[in-house]
Amino acid sequence: MTQNFSPQFLRELLSRNDTQQLRELFAEMHPHSIAEHLNELEDPTLWAVLRRFETPLDAQVFKHLPMERQIALANTHNEREVALLLEHMQADDRVDVIHGLDAERRERLISLLPAEEQTETERLAAYDEDSVGAVMNLDYAFLRPEMRADAAIQALRDQAPKKETVQYAMVIDRSGVLAGRVSLQDLVLAAPDATVETLMDHEPVTVKSVDPRTEAVRLIEAYDEPLLPVVENGGRLVGIVTFDDVMDVIEEEISDTMYQKAGIGDFHHQRDHVFSEALTRGGLWYPIRARMTFLLVALGGGMAVGGLIDYWEGTLEAILAAAIFIPVIMDMGGNTGTQSTTIFARGYALGHIDLKRFFPYLAREASIGLIMGVLLGTLGGAFAYLWQGAPNNVPELGLAVGLSLAAVIFVAAMLGFLLPYFMLKLGLDHAPGADPFITTIKDFTGLALYFYLVQTLVPVDLPA
Repeated sequence: MTQNFSPQFLRELLSRNDTQQLRELFAEMHPHSIAEHLNELEDPTLWAVLRRFETPLDAQVFKHLPMERQIALANTHNEREVALLLEHMQADDRVDVIHGLDAERRERLISLLPAEEQTETERLAAYDEDSVGAVMNLDYAFLRPEMRADAAIQALRDQAPKKETVQYAMVIDRSGVLAGRVSLQDLVLAAPDATVETLMDHEPVTVKSVDPRTEAVRLIEAYDEPLLPVVENGGRLVGIVTFDDVMDVIEEEISDTMYQKAGIGDFHHQRDHVFSEALTRGGLWYPIRARMTFLLVALGGGMAVGGLIDYWEGTLEAILAAAIFIPVIMDMGGNTGTQSTTIFARGYALGHIDLKRFFPYLAREASIGLIMGVLLGTLGGAFAYLWQGAPNNVPELGLAVGLSLAAVIFVAAMLGFLLPYFMLKLGLDHAPGADPFITTIKDFTGLALYFYLVQTLVPVDLPA
């Protein structure tokens, strides 16, 4: 029989205070699936349903809600109830929520946590929000190098209920310094009297707690690792970063970039997250204001390009074939600029572009733009000559099209890296702002060059 998860039915169960049926309704479901159903509810109803789940299921479901919902719920509901929920979350997940709250409420919630959870939370919250330390997990399994394999397996069995994973155990010495890493599989397959030291990887790939969190993404991707030990000065182990922690980082970076690329970021606050709640369920003014900011730039650019075409109207009247290639000049520049800004945004988000060493990346993109411009300009110019130049007795048209294509592709590639870079340096949100500016600049310069070349190269008398 199909279960009824409609908001109306859930509200009806709440009105009857039928906690038993609410629990039975979701009894066989994964917390992620439960969260997907509850996310359809308004905040008060969602919170009321959560409160009727048994611990720790309520915390597991809460964790799988979108981060903006978690923060909104933690910001508006009873602090003791919120603290109880946070208490049963893993430390890194708890800190993600804590980071989204104002300082006063954050301190009050932390003070309501038990001593151990309070210490963990304060420890992780002290790291920069974009650092590895802020996303690392403190619940790692650990062993001593001198332990026998059979004793190590028993130690992992004892630790398992409270740890993120026991598939890999960190091997640390008495002073807490990382000595290596050993897999559960190697321990199981080893002779009972073999020592952990003889089985472990003595030089595992590590990441520092103060490194940008995108560095953890890069290392896990590059070395195909399921987790990374996180160390501080002297090699002291302070936590681990797992593959699912990295996936959260990637998803967050991609979501931010995609929202911003679509023109729905906030122009004045680079680091502010644009929450889908405000865009899809809030009032109409916010999405209109956020999206129109940069659409107005595109509108103004379009009007400027229209004025340019009007200025060269005489040239177009004299050489009608020239009008055919206007969309080509504009589209090739636009596509090249979009490619460059997307490559910049992804490279910057994943830590592949270091703004402190920006100009080598710019030189590389300029070289790519120049080569593409020459190749595509040659191809486009030849096609223009054969299609409209030679048949209309204006062979110079092919040269004008080829040179214009080469120039606009080169300029667009350069702008695709330069404009986001300068906007970041100015503290502006580069993703929604770069594309409209690139479109305006490359359209204006590309068409101005094209019209100038047509008028200069093609020997046709202009109308008086």
